[in-house]
Amino acid sequence: MPTIPRIDALHAEMTAWRRDLHAHPETAFEEARTSDFVAEKLSSFGVEVHRGLAKTGVVGTLRAGSGRRAIGLRADMDALHVHEANTFAHRSRNEGRMHACGHDGHTTMLLGAARHLAETRAFDGTVHFIFQPAEENEGGGRVMVEDGLFEKFPVEAVFGMHNWPGIPAGQLAVMPGIMMASFDIFEIKITGRGAHAGMPHHGVDAIVAGSALVQALQAIVSRGVSPVDAAVVSVTQFHAGDTWNVLPDEVTLRGSARALKPEVQALVEGAMRRVCDGVAAAHGCQVTMRYERRYPPIINTPKEVAMAIAAMTQVIGADKVLTDIQPTMGAEDFAFMLRERPGAYVWLGNGVAGESRMLHNPGYDFNDEILPIGASYWVTLVEQTLSKGALDSP
Repeated sequence: MPTIPRIDALHAEMTAWRRDLHAHPETAFEEARTSDFVAEKLSSFGVEVHRGLAKTGVVGTLRAGSGRRAIGLRADMDALHVHEANTFAHRSRNEGRMHACGHDGHTTMLLGAARHLAETRAFDGTVHFIFQPAEENEGGGRVMVEDGLFEKFPVEAVFGMHNWPGIPAGQLAVMPGIMMASFDIFEIKITGRGAHAGMPHHGVDAIVAGSALVQALQAIVSRGVSPVDAAVVSVTQFHAGDTWNVLPDEVTLRGSARALKPEVQALVEGAMRRVCDGVAAAHGCQVTMRYERRYPPIINTPKEVAMAIAAMTQVIGADKVLTDIQPTMGAEDFAFMLRERPGAYVWLGNGVAGESRMLHNPGYDFNDEILPIGASYWVTLVEQTLSKGALDSP
């Protein structure tokens, strides 16, 4: 089954938008140029534009017919602190910043859908196009909710989409229930007593204690979490010392912890605190941990998943709709919107060729060939959900 012909006709223009955004990446809460770009496009389409939520967020509102129902469609706008390795013409011009997760493509697909829907208005109700800043690490979705997103723009349901390397281009995936993990961060400081590297017995070696702590943290999941549950504790930073012959006073570890269930999330945090206390006692040092719960799990609701599947099926055919999939231990702050309203978060296949297509890779680039599929999905979802024949109530 085909994508929408008018969307196909916009493909070259959408590709130009996407590559412009890719060349000018901006990170969390600094998406000034990106939000200007989005607002200008929406305004030129005849979409009502609202700005200021979560500092750089943009919400476009489009109404058609007399229906009172409303839904929200969300795309993220921010980039990552990554040095791009690509050499093509649209590579990042902002050194140390890169669209390595495809948010440039997400923004473009929602803009393409907004343009088509503004031209046709073949629905009955209201669509809010939510362009969110700061998805990467900083919780822009939470901030938008706290700033009154759903009070100012009431919706009965909210929908999100992310490109997914490893799924063939042209396929879409969704399932009810937990689809992505929670995301917490931690910082552990180990304070010992510095000494000469040739006379370590005069000190308390924070590096040895830190190394023991890294090893002990791995046993939390392997021995403390049920094998049928999922959790990940990853130490991603180990900072200590600055010369060859001195044992430093202090070591700093940082990383993330993830789980699919809230009770497992709580178990992991408690176990990490006990491990820190044990290492401190065993090595005669001080260990303190700062633990922040950042993102809850992505939990899709069954009714909205059914809506998403119906739209997918019309656009790409039932044989390309994937529902028998495994959750991922990646996380997404769209979870904050799903805590407030029912909804569905879907994955759009970005292709399977090459490691360079993996998310957060310095050689990543969004696959422009899937732009019409994502935009057509958004349009079809709106037209089906807010069809003129539908009941004017949730």
